[in-house]
Parts: sequence; structure tokens; C-alpha cells
Amino acid sequence: MSTSASAKPLILISNDDGITAPGIATLVRVMRRLGEVVVVAPNSPQSGMGHAITIGKPLRLDPNHIFEGIEAYECSGTPADCVKLAKHHVLKDRRPDLVVSGINHGSNSAVNVLYSGTMSAAIEAAIEGLPAIGFSLCDYGHDADFSHAEEWVERLTRQALEHGIPAGTALNVNIPKKSDQPIAGAMVCRQARAKWQEEFDLRHDPYKRPYYWLIGSFVNEDPRQDTDEYALANNYISIVPCQYDLTSQSGLRQMQQSWDLSVPGSATPAPEFPLDAVGSATPGPGESATGLG
Repeated sequence: MSTSASAKPLILISNDDGITAPGIATLVRVMRRLGEVVVVAPNSPQSGMGHAITIGKPLRLDPNHIFEGIEAYECSGTPADCVKLAKHHVLKDRRPDLVVSGINHGSNSAVNVLYSGTMSAAIEAAIEGLPAIGFSLCDYGHDADFSHAEEWVERLTRQALEHGIPAGTALNVNIPKKSDQPIAGAMVCRQARAKWQEEFDLRHDPYKRPYYWLIGSFVNEDPRQDTDEYALANNYISIVPCQYDLTSQSGLRQMQQSWDLSVPGSATPAPEFPLDAVGSATPGPGESATGLG
């Protein structure tokens, strides 16, 4: 931690559902038990924004007193904007011990992590060199019940503060929807190969002008038991360590070995780099999950 042994950890909170969302209120309630809390969150919902940032127009940052006794600001930009402004303007010389984002209304498992504004805040923090967790609840309802998640959010946050998070990594934590069955535990696992089979429904407005509504179904193409989708289907919390380096290590090796990128007629070969010069291989699909139940 960057704080002294006697000081409380400094925890920055953001989200993508907006500063008035019930999920962030739950996160604030938990985090204030663990440390000093500062909130910088969007002033309106930003779901599905991915890692967008605001360019070419001004950003507004206004104090908000929605959380009693908590320093909080609402931002006109995206979740990534919020983290950038928090680090460089709000906190200035104060370095957060942890950045937490959420709790999102809806799953961010599998490919959803790429579209997620919740995870963009966490990944932006990782880019800035800050440990980060994105929390999501697999319930899309605005009136979703977060009560069963609080104990686990606190437990996992304490683990992160005590043991740390690997550099350049943000944890993608998804929590099953509340049901009659208690949460079975938590699993450190990999992102499932699952995606949306999308369609665009053609409709017409009252003036007979066409518009399109995105619809579709979520398809899990990954039968293995070490994935976030398996964990959630079996009432476990999924914890996926995510990185912002999107280099495909297997693709890198294959292309280095098979593609001919030399200049025709030139005796100078294209430069090649050993694998350890460009990064270690990403763990493969067979990596076992670790139970934390």
C-alpha cells in the first residue's frame, strides 16, 4: 500500500451506470468500511461504452453530495474519463491503494468485458499502474438485489488490499444473481469463449422511417469447467484477471514462423525477436481454476 501502516487505504470508486445507480451505492457502503473513499463517476449511464474517452469536447466535473461524508464527483464523460480525471485532477499527488468499479447491473463475463464500461474504468486504472477490480452482478434489473453480494465484495477487496493484484492486471469479478441458493464460493478462472449471436430488428417510427434495434442471444461455445461462464452457471463468483495487452501470443508465434515478410530482392531478413522479448505466453484454455469457496 502507498499509505502508512496506521492510515486507512485510499479507495477510488467509479462505475458505468451513473453516480445515482444502486450498485455504486452498495459499493460505497462496503468500501467505506475498508478505507477512505473518493468517488468519481459518470453523471449519466454509460453502459456499453467500452474504453471510450472524450476527445474534442470539454469534460465537466462537479461535486456531488449523494453519499453522506464521502468526497464524490459526477463527470460528464465516460468511465475511463472518470479514472483519468480522478488520478490527475481530483487526487493529484495522492495515489489510490485500490480502484473499484461497479457494482454493474448485468454480467460482464466472457466477451462482454470488451464492451463493458465498468471494466473500462478498472482497466484504465491498470494502465495507470493502479490495482483495480470491476464488480458486476448478473442481474440487469434497476431494482436488482445486491444484499447477497456485499459480504463477498468486502472479502475479495480485503484479499486484494492484503495480497495485491499483479501489475498491469484488473480483476473482472462477476457475481451470480440472488437466488434461493447461497453462493457456492468463488473461482479464479479464465474468460470463456462465448459471444453474442446478434441480429438487428428492423422497425419503423411514427413517420415510417426505418430504424434498427439490436437483439440476439448469448451463446457459450466453451464446455470446459475452468471458465467464468461455468462458474456463474454453477452459482460461483467468477474472478478473471484481465490485461490490457491484447497481443495474441499464439498468433505472434505462428506468424513469426510462417509468414514471409522479407522485402523482395533484399538479402536482409525481417527482424525476429525471442518470445521473452515481447512477453510471456498467456495461460491457455487448460489452466485450472482455483477455488476460493
